[in-house]
Amino acid sequence: MHSEDIINKTIAFVKHTLADAEGGHDWFHIERVYKNSLLISKTETVDPLVVALGALLHDIADSKFHNGDETLGPKIAREFLFKHNVDSKIIEHVIQIIENISFKSSLSGKNTFKSCELDVVQDADRLDAIGAIGIARCFNYGGFKNRALYNPDIKPNLNMTKEAYKASNAPSINHFYEKLLLLKDKMNTKTGKQIAEERHNYMLGFLDQFYGEWEGKR
Repeated sequence: MHSEDIINKTIAFVKHTLADAEGGHDWFHIERVYKNSLLISKTETVDPLVVALGALLHDIADSKFHNGDETLGPKIAREFLFKHNVDSKIIEHVIQIIENISFKSSLSGKNTFKSCELDVVQDADRLDAIGAIGIARCFNYGGFKNRALYNPDIKPNLNMTKEAYKASNAPSINHFYEKLLLLKDKMNTKTGKQIAEERHNYMLGFLDQFYGEWEGKR
């Protein structure tokens, strides 16, 4: 099967699988990560098929919507790719991307897999967590989980373990300090770093405006 064919079949599969997904982790999130991956890839030396499949399948079964099960996404992706006769080396690489892409995985300190393709897809995914869309996704998920917007009495936890991060039910504003504002300095690629800088500054401006309005000063 040609690369274009498997990519098109993967797109159709992901659209169908995520048809009823939460708004910040739906097909449109996948599509943005896919497009960001293609953009970043222009300045990197990578296998384009691995990048495309990694981006399209990275959230096929996000653990936070499946009782914390981190094995389901890789399992679904592997079965899909195997069914379509994708080369075994490509399948294994894509699975490694899915297993190592998330921010919470980095908190465990156990990430040993490295590849340029992972760097690209990880940057693309992290870019979608910051800036204007990142802010929208943060509050959309907070509403989905019925979290407070902000509570001055609940301070951000800046030293969270992976387990604490997964269990957190803190106000949405705390998420900026516990994850979103940390992503700029975790970018892997030149293009990712450049785009992240602008989106990071946008979030700082938003927080400044938010606190001003909260205190009745604006």
